[in-house]
Amino acid sequence: MVPFAGWSLPVQYGRGHLESHLHTRRHCSLFDVSHMLQVAGGRGAGAGGGRRRPRLTPGPLQTRVYGRDRVKFLESLVVGDIAELKLGQGTLTLLTNERGGIVDDLIVTNAAEDHLYVVSNAGCADKDLAIMKDRAAELRAAGSDVHLEVSDNALLALQGPSMARVLQAGLSDDLAKLSFMTSTATTVFGVPGCQVTRCGYTGEDGVEISVPVQQAVELAERLLGVPEVWPAGLAARDSLRLEAGLCLYGNDIDETTTPAEAGLLWTLGKRRRAAMDFPGAAVIMAQVKEKPKRKRVGLTSVGPPIRPHTAILGPGGTPVGTWGGHRGGGRDRRPLAHLPMSPGTVTSGCPSPSLGKNIAMGYVEAAHSRLGTALAVEVRKKQHPALVTKMPFVPTHYYVAK
Repeated sequence: MVPFAGWSLPVQYGRGHLESHLHTRRHCSLFDVSHMLQVAGGRGAGAGGGRRRPRLTPGPLQTRVYGRDRVKFLESLVVGDIAELKLGQGTLTLLTNERGGIVDDLIVTNAAEDHLYVVSNAGCADKDLAIMKDRAAELRAAGSDVHLEVSDNALLALQGPSMARVLQAGLSDDLAKLSFMTSTATTVFGVPGCQVTRCGYTGEDGVEISVPVQQAVELAERLLGVPEVWPAGLAARDSLRLEAGLCLYGNDIDETTTPAEAGLLWTLGKRRRAAMDFPGAAVIMAQVKEKPKRKRVGLTSVGPPIRPHTAILGPGGTPVGTWGGHRGGGRDRRPLAHLPMSPGTVTSGCPSPSLGKNIAMGYVEAAHSRLGTALAVEVRKKQHPALVTKMPFVPTHYYVAK
């Protein structure tokens, strides 16, 4: 168990990280996305299993936004085109500050005729809720109709190529009609009141299931009762998302990184770019026009694993960045933009179970961000060759209905 976003979560289960990661790529795994399900009980069964009974703990922010001005409210906070979402459609978007920094990355879904459904990162729940409450109060004071309802639902993620077959056995709805980033309210394996969204954090076909907290354990146990569904912990979740080129908030993006620097300009709606009516629009759109000075890049390397805080150098040891070692792991915890001058820095990295080589992402000066650029990483005071590589590192398998 390790601390994560204020809670204690399992790094891995009885089968171990490598086997769990590869099982998700080949079959199907169940993840605790909400940090509401934690593990208790005896030891796992080694390579043969490790079924453990989950127990409930408090979780992060799931918010439903009601009122005729709900779209206006959200578009005053995020960069996405919320007004264009069709019923049941969702989008990844960014909550930004006036400096163009990323306060959080959110999934916003047009869940029903009368409300929008917002899922925030666990570690950002308190600040996100404070921002939303303050903004809602401001709009109501000006005559707008908007109000928030915070849900205490659990959030489970079922991910992997056999997800659809496993889940369809417990649904009356036709899962084949549910495309990536669309959502439906339904009953799952006899548990009513669930919201199923086809999305995930692994690059595989998958769903996230918002389930009433009182029945979260019941649903988790029913899913884990299917032999090919294995529980997966934080280690597999992190290596899977890194192979898929997905950012981890607090590591790869934060309030001092902008969408342009992070390679997330695709989250900006076309209409929103033209209107420039979201927080930090002037800063972000200036970077769109003039190009940012630093960029998030993917890296592959040989030698020892690349971990967060690893220095990125040119092939001859030349610095290729203007910010220092990243925070976390007991090291410097200042935001990315406020660290001392030093080489570029890795923000996430690990050995890739799928590829059998080291992968990472980090920030370098834009001049060194071109694909195929030869760089170096410094691990334990020794330099090792690294290559700027396209992300995602492995093919993704997001489902599109026919």
